[in-house]
Amino acid sequence: MTTHEAVQIVPERYRTAVVPHIMVADAAAAIDFYGRAFGAVEEFRLDRPGGGGVLHAEIRIADAVLMLGDTSDGPFTAPPELGGTSVALHVFVPDVDALVRGAVAAGAELLQEPADQFHGDRTAILRDPSGHLWVFLTHLEDLSGEQLEGRLSRGRG
Repeated sequence: MTTHEAVQIVPERYRTAVVPHIMVADAAAAIDFYGRAFGAVEEFRLDRPGGGGVLHAEIRIADAVLMLGDTSDGPFTAPPELGGTSVALHVFVPDVDALVRGAVAAGAELLQEPADQFHGDRTAILRDPSGHLWVFLTHLEDLSGEQLEGRLSRGRG
């Protein structure tokens, strides 16, 4: 795939998206990991009264906001308690290859090496130590629905 100078890092249709709120067994450790692995910046944190962990925190990875907190007695559970997760968190970044190198060095599990995909993005899939799945993408080119269908039917997907 070729890179076009006019291609935006995050395609316009994904600029306003649902904000994920994940639960982990140790939010303070997860925030630290996300900083080391994904370059996350902590923007806000509310600790539980009496030192019972993180009630609510917000971090930013590239242009994406993520809410997180420690699991509690409420309806939320972390992936290991469920035996895995059915959700993957997609984040567009300027350089997926560089992010993956740093994330693996910090302890992320690489599930899919960075590779150019038929849909116009270079993607990689990682699992963090808390069990959450991450799909990091670098947008390479804008494609029409017809172009996507054509590439898929020619076996590029």
